[in-house]
Amino acid sequence: QVQLVESGGGLVQAGGSLRLSCVASGRTFRTYAMGWFRQAPGNEREFVAAISRSGSTTSSADSVKGRFTISRDNAKNTVNLQMNSLKPEDTALYYCAAGVTVTGRVSSYDYWGQGTQVTVSS
Repeated sequence: QVQLVESGGGLVQAGGSLRLSCVASGRTFRTYAMGWFRQAPGNEREFVAAISRSGSTTSSADSVKGRFTISRDNAKNTVNLQMNSLKPEDTALYYCAAGVTVTGRVSSYDYWGQGTQVTVSS
């Protein structure tokens, strides 16, 4: 069992930056691939970025490539999402998730946090 708690969301102007963090409970954090997803009202949950257990492999959605960076610190049971050059269309509830492999498929992740809201004003 893994419990995930996100933080770092907020209101920011277009072009600004935010850094999201997700802290995991338990001693098994390093055995999970981690992902970030987002969901805007009326939309399905969509993949943002993912990182392998060691951190050596990452993947990100085309819509955030070059702007968002995922990283992890296994000593601190933390996965981060650095978001730069934010756009109004990045507005959503952002979730972190733990799974078996680096993938953008929602159904492949076993544990989810409650989410942190990111709002980007134009």
